[in-house]
Amino acid sequence: MKRKLISALLGITMVSTMAVGCGKASNDSEKAEKEKSNVKAEQVDTKKVFVSPQWVQSVIDGNQPESKNYEILEASWGSYKDSPTYTKGHIPGAIHVDTSSVESEPMWNISDPKVVEKGMLDLGVTKDKTIILYGNDISAVSRVAYAYLWAGVENVKVLNGGIDAWEEAGYKTETTVEKATPAKDFGTTVPAHPEYWMSIDQVQKKLKDDSNFRLVSIRSKVEFDGKTSGYTYIDRAGEPKGAVWGHAGSDPYNMQDYLHKDGTVISAEEMEKLWSDSDIKKDNELSFYCGTGWRASVPWLIAYDAGWEGITVYDGGWNEWQTHGNLPVQVGDPNSGDCQYTTVDKLATDKAAKK
Repeated sequence: MKRKLISALLGITMVSTMAVGCGKASNDSEKAEKEKSNVKAEQVDTKKVFVSPQWVQSVIDGNQPESKNYEILEASWGSYKDSPTYTKGHIPGAIHVDTSSVESEPMWNISDPKVVEKGMLDLGVTKDKTIILYGNDISAVSRVAYAYLWAGVENVKVLNGGIDAWEEAGYKTETTVEKATPAKDFGTTVPAHPEYWMSIDQVQKKLKDDSNFRLVSIRSKVEFDGKTSGYTYIDRAGEPKGAVWGHAGSDPYNMQDYLHKDGTVISAEEMEKLWSDSDIKKDNELSFYCGTGWRASVPWLIAYDAGWEGITVYDGGWNEWQTHGNLPVQVGDPNSGDCQYTTVDKLATDKAAKK
């Protein structure tokens, strides 16, 4: 009798314990379900580039058509170890992309199409995959975004405001180093859009023959005025003769004029107002350039996002122009009345930025 009573008590205890255990598991499951993100945002047209943190999170949460086939890339120069932010915290699932995967020395022009294609395939990038780019430097991010659009990726997005906007929105980051799954077939011939790119020969012809053409310098004022090349490895300062100033930032590594205080890019309308002191209009045929292509990609993307037609990047920029001794240059702002015209071979060679 005593044994039966003990056995019964043990049975009750075990059932009670199991019930408590099951209840805890159930509660944990419910809590995890509640904590799971389920952000929803309006759909964004394929041709629109700049997107909000909410839209990116909605893609991750499976609430966008792009959710079925997308990749998030953090762009900066070097490996993920060189990135100032990747190992400190990146968007969940984000893979690091080196800007050098799309451009090469000595001019830092967009690389040979086969090289660019391999760089994309190594990262799993294909023409029909939505690529979401972000980083802490809008110029670096824009450079990769421009190269991918030139190559043929059909849906390229840029997180407006970068990682700061992401964290400000309250979304989580992770520190796991993500590895890419390579792709085998990009899906089209690279470049699919050669019309986005302008060569130095094309620029020379346009400046000579086309009064509607504007070669827009996206450089700091001291660079445009010929006081410094802006780069430690470029000895000559000046601009191609006929270039107009499109603003940029305080130095070659900043783009304040194209950014709001919160780090988001200005609109196309704001960009037109920025150019009010120069002879630049939306209706002109515009080709943007800088020193080596990074900064020029920012206004190009803004214009592309707004649906402007006929916009290009003169990829070689000042770095390429100043290697041709016979090419015409201007030193000083033509609008100031204090501008000298000469050729590259007559320029001083002491204008490199100080190390």
